[in-house]
Amino acid sequence: MFGKLKNLFGGDTGITIAAPTAGTVVALESVPDPTFAQGILGPGIAIEPSEGRITAPADGSIDVMFETGHAVSMTTADGAELLIHVGIDTVQLEGKHYKACCKAGQQVKKGDVLIEFDPAAIKAEGYQIVTPILVCNPDAFTVEPAAGGTVAAGDALLTLKKK
Repeated sequence: MFGKLKNLFGGDTGITIAAPTAGTVVALESVPDPTFAQGILGPGIAIEPSEGRITAPADGSIDVMFETGHAVSMTTADGAELLIHVGIDTVQLEGKHYKACCKAGQQVKKGDVLIEFDPAAIKAEGYQIVTPILVCNPDAFTVEPAAGGTVAAGDALLTLKKK
């Protein structure tokens, strides 16, 4: 009952998902991959990184750290299931230019380094580094962008509200 009252009177500001990297915010529908652009894996937003590091966008636990180091999925302490995918079709690099800094089952705090990568080397191989950040359980949350333009790692990126 009190949760409903908080919602009625504006007490629920939502759950903040931070930018996992510095860069320029890109609308998901502008990502040059239909799986991401059409929201097939879930709603979210993307960042064109200006640095070679992905940090935890919230406290939580790592579900999957892809062997190739190009993507990571995690569940936040609030129950949001997130996927962070560095680049488009970069799985084809088979881990080249990526370093996984976490492993499945690991507890992380907002700001902990999850992935390090070499943006220039990935681009030199012909791949784009635009990085989608997706909420993979949209049945549990509404997802709203909280930022546009340029962000620093740790800035508010998405606001989630429990349904």
